[in-house]
Amino acid sequence: MEDTLASLFSDTSRLMRRYFDERARQIGVTRPQWQVLTMLRRHEGINQGGLAEILVVEPITLCRMVDRLQEAELVERRRDPNDRRAWQLFLTDRARQLLTDLKPVGEELVQKAFAGLDANELEQLRRALSCVRDNLTR
Repeated sequence: MEDTLASLFSDTSRLMRRYFDERARQIGVTRPQWQVLTMLRRHEGINQGGLAEILVVEPITLCRMVDRLQEAELVERRRDPNDRRAWQLFLTDRARQLLTDLKPVGEELVQKAFAGLDANELEQLRRALSCVRDNLTR
């Protein structure tokens, strides 16, 4: 039986997540935590509501994740000088080192996943997946 495109997308995504999870766990972080830290690095100083929107998670879910990251001394909450009800989020030096340690894990995953594809094929795949993503986000 031939795989459908949807099942190939699903299987590939699941396998990539599993591969990353296994390696990241050895460094001491989960994939969802890595996603929060990575997005926070791009948007440092953002409040929790804004970060929850970017990550497409419920604010209470993100709040719990940030609580755990703060307990692990990876994230620092600071009062927003423009809104005393809000907290801005910042990475700690420990989190920056963790993200540096995780970079080779991501690079290894990409190398393994895309082995056997040349630069042209990778660019075509990137364009095709970008189109699919854009179609689904409209």
